[in-house]
Amino acid sequence: MSGVLSDGSPKTFVFDLDGVVYLDSTAVPGAGEALTALRDGGHQILFATNNSARAVETVVGNITRRTGFVPDPESVITSGLAAANLLSETDETCLVLGSDELGETLSDAGIQLTTDPAGATAVVVGLDLGLSYERLTRAVVAIAGGARFIATNDDPTYPMPNARYPGAGSIVAAVERATGKTPVVCGKPNKPMRHLVEKRIEHSDVWMVGDRPDTDLALAADAGWGKILVLSGVTDYDHTLPPDLQPDHTIATIAGLPGLVMLKDVENGG
Repeated sequence: MSGVLSDGSPKTFVFDLDGVVYLDSTAVPGAGEALTALRDGGHQILFATNNSARAVETVVGNITRRTGFVPDPESVITSGLAAANLLSETDETCLVLGSDELGETLSDAGIQLTTDPAGATAVVVGLDLGLSYERLTRAVVAIAGGARFIATNDDPTYPMPNARYPGAGSIVAAVERATGKTPVVCGKPNKPMRHLVEKRIEHSDVWMVGDRPDTDLALAADAGWGKILVLSGVTDYDHTLPPDLQPDHTIATIAGLPGLVMLKDVENGG
């Protein structure tokens, strides 16, 4: 269970990325400085993103270039990794409706890939910026033929600077409608993602920092972590939320987070 944010104890902060650390290719102002201040203060920084379109190495590079903060690759957990971990428990031949880097993430985990619907025992659906009717059809045919239906995440949108673009959930919904099948969803707030994050947590006091109540805050609620809502992404005001999704703190951007964490030192004149 999480304690008081400013009690001076070492904490683990789990950050969402899109809409929290950056928007598209631009950092949220002050994000790099905030992450550095927290790490220098002895806190663990983890990143948990539902965006499966990029492999961990690409995500590390994106964070570094956009914010100036250099993360440890082990600190980055993607919904693609969660899907790979789930599928690695069984012997699967997988058809991918998603990015090339999602395919690489699965292949690196030892999962055999195919483009033949008849040869697929599982289908993984994620964000696919190259979506075509042909690719969608292969996924639908494979699932209709008995392949397992795995979704990296079901976020309906993802934030861009001036709009919300269709997310993986929009593609998952098309496959679900065409097949009548319900997928196993790997990303936040679901167990496959939670289990991967929990394996990397170093401190007992854990705080989730995100912009989506239904994914980020729901994950924190299920895990018993503290909840911090930022208003720089898809949520631009403090919604009226059910009690279990009420944030412990709401801040405009993560630039304000170090001030909350270090409030005790400020009050004590430290």
